[in-house]
Amino acid sequence: MNTSREPGVIVVGGGIGGLSAAVALSRSGLRVRVLERAGQFGEVGAGIQIAPNCTRILHEYGLLDEAKQLGVLPQNMIMRDALDARELTRLDLRDLERRYGFPYMVIHRSDLHGIFLRACQRAGVELLTDQLVVGYENTGTGARVRLADGRAEEAALVIAADGLHSTARQQLVGDTPVSSAYVAYRGAVPIDQVRHNGIAETDVVVYIGPRCHFVQYPLRGGEMFNQVAVFESAKARAGLEDWGTPDELDAAFEGTCGNVRQGIPLMWRDRWWRMFDRDPISTWVHGRIALLGDAAHPPLQYMAQGAVMAIEDGWVLAQHVSRLKTATAEGAGWDAALAAYQAVRPEHCRRVVLTARTWGQLWHLDGTRRLQRNAILRARDTYDYTFTDWIYRPTALTPDQEPAPYRSIPLDSVEPEPEPRHGHTVALPLDMF
Repeated sequence: MNTSREPGVIVVGGGIGGLSAAVALSRSGLRVRVLERAGQFGEVGAGIQIAPNCTRILHEYGLLDEAKQLGVLPQNMIMRDALDARELTRLDLRDLERRYGFPYMVIHRSDLHGIFLRACQRAGVELLTDQLVVGYENTGTGARVRLADGRAEEAALVIAADGLHSTARQQLVGDTPVSSAYVAYRGAVPIDQVRHNGIAETDVVVYIGPRCHFVQYPLRGGEMFNQVAVFESAKARAGLEDWGTPDELDAAFEGTCGNVRQGIPLMWRDRWWRMFDRDPISTWVHGRIALLGDAAHPPLQYMAQGAVMAIEDGWVLAQHVSRLKTATAEGAGWDAALAAYQAVRPEHCRRVVLTARTWGQLWHLDGTRRLQRNAILRARDTYDYTFTDWIYRPTALTPDQEPAPYRSIPLDSVEPEPEPRHGHTVALPLDMF
């Protein structure tokens, strides 16, 4: 592509966050250049969940129909106890769409990435690979990035969307990722391979258990089936370097119900993902350098909002850029737009990151506290949206639009529900799915 003209925006990082931000800003009439360190654009992993606060933005970008063709709109999200398989609570996702106006979707991560990549290409975004950015600095009129080959590139705004191990985050903040000591294994397989296991082909199902959980849902129009096994590593807690290995995977799920145990042998065993986040920070904007996505707020996965927050970041920034356009060469009131972005996004994402930590703790309880948690979840009405309104409503553009967080319920406020009788701890019969 022709890179002779200086872009208005440089985006460092060509993942979902970086590409979605490029789409958003190009829609505002800006020249955007994306610098990706890898030799080609792509995503690794398997399934991803995107809630109404994200599909709303896809709709605005004109990308929702394409996403629907590639993904699945599940009917329910069901939470079960991983030891006895009993249902604890559920969301009716068709009613959820009626409430929030947009659907809950599951889609392959690479498919969502491809949607944004093609949108960037249609918009004329400059997409450059093999671009390793090693430093950032502000200039009198914008910001500059330094590359490993000695070159420098400048723009009115530089967005650092370079992920959990962000170079910009290290330079500007200097903190380090926080290990949860949990590890994830994934395994997306043709759905015909698992139909005999009694899977739920139209739902997202999460089995939560002591120090582990297991997630299942369909992908790619129901042709594939995604499974994720997450557990706490005893080796990590002991400070060992070699942690999260397949022997730990098998040991972690030994005591779970048959539905879960049937899925464990299908996990990919040649790779696994150690789960890290970072402590929230209140400052994302440093002059004309702005953090975005996992560079700003990497979460643990329990809220299924990591990629969603990144997409929201770009949408919010672009909304303020559009609103504050001036007659300057690039047509944007950068400092005011960045101040508006800074005013609203860090607080929202702080809540999500910290809630994800708490939610993960809740999922993995054992003993009496597990039974108290189960009692609370089973008492919830399917159509009570107290715990989702703060996250699935339209993305806030200003602090006053940010809804109040949900009301917490202390575990000790309820009596633990009794354990099921022996004989009810096996996998549920197929016709109950």
